[in-house]
Amino acid sequence: MIAANMLQTLFNVVDMIFVGRLGPSSIAAVALSGVIMMLIMTVLMGLAIATQAMVARFVGARDSTAAADIATQSLLLGTIASLLLACVGIIFSPYLLRMLGATDDVLRLGTGYLRIMFAGSLTMFLMFLIRAILHGAGNAVVPMRLLMFSTILNIILDPLLIFGIGFFPKLGVNGAAYATVSARGIGMIIGLFILFKGRSGIKLRPRKLRIDLNLMWRIVRMGIFSSLQALLRNISQMAITRIVAVYGTFAIAAYGIGMRVRMVVMMPGFGLATAAATLVGQSLGAQDPERAEKSGYLSVLFYEIFMVSLGIFFFIFARQVVGIFNSQPEVIDVGSMYLRILSLSFVFLASSIVLGRAMNGAGDTLSPMIITLVALLGLRIPLAVGLSREMGTNGIWLGMALSDVANGVITTFWFSRGKWKEKKV
Repeated sequence: MIAANMLQTLFNVVDMIFVGRLGPSSIAAVALSGVIMMLIMTVLMGLAIATQAMVARFVGARDSTAAADIATQSLLLGTIASLLLACVGIIFSPYLLRMLGATDDVLRLGTGYLRIMFAGSLTMFLMFLIRAILHGAGNAVVPMRLLMFSTILNIILDPLLIFGIGFFPKLGVNGAAYATVSARGIGMIIGLFILFKGRSGIKLRPRKLRIDLNLMWRIVRMGIFSSLQALLRNISQMAITRIVAVYGTFAIAAYGIGMRVRMVVMMPGFGLATAAATLVGQSLGAQDPERAEKSGYLSVLFYEIFMVSLGIFFFIFARQVVGIFNSQPEVIDVGSMYLRILSLSFVFLASSIVLGRAMNGAGDTLSPMIITLVALLGLRIPLAVGLSREMGTNGIWLGMALSDVANGVITTFWFSRGKWKEKKV
């Protein structure tokens, strides 16, 4: 699961590396578009977390029919939601970018990129849900192989479509979007084939491909708080982006690079968190709450060890890391301070990611949502605004770090209370 999540992040990192060769405006266009696409993923996150929790619970209870039914309805929900969001997103792409403070150059480059990503949102939704279904069933190998194939394809297509190598057209920033959508689409088709063939622990049946409002409502009811949690995260990220935009294109570019590096740091945690969620759900389904709790604590312990090491590395080599993406001195100066300040809160970030997702795996999606509300909207934005008045962009980074500390402390305390063990799905 860690490998699969690292591969997922590599999609964005590869795009940024190649797009970075086109200049700061191109980086800023992809960075702002990424913020908007993360906002769109709020619906997807809720569906995925609910799907994984319910599939894991039924697999733990050895009810394969119910697990397959949940998987089928989840995919149908994802299809409907992605198509609706795509229609809206294609129309409003330029307005969303302008709302985030895009300059004329960034708006021109970002509109085409964002519209292509919206048009291909079905591939993103279904790939994510296929992974959630397989993870809930305890199958981590197939999702990793799917993402490995898609990531390699994306790496191949990116330079071909961005720079127009050989007989391929030179599409610039838009080429990165086409490469990502194409790679995800092929991976999605392979994933669906595997699910319908039953080669992964879950077997879907074509005759069950009809809407079941009762099952859909159960998924939505559980997933809505996870969606709200993801929405809160993205509202916070959009607000931070808007604050950063005041300091110009170099600051936005540095923030975009820093965000992607931070996502690389978080991917192992998401892998461990997904493993913890699966084990928690399956253990509760098997009526073994002690094993469920142990899974959460062991997972976070492994991630804490990793985060301490990585935090030291990024603090020391921050300038070199940012320099991989862009050589502009101004971007390196701002981006390296972002990494150094945020690296100090990595340990607390680890607790919030893993233990929050562990509670999601138990079906408790309300508690992590409330904690996120307090930490991100109640603390992060006010701190970022207040500290930036005295410290500039460094104040923004410090506000983000302090909110991560609060999030980790509160999440750990709530997990230790054990109320999540009583949740029913």
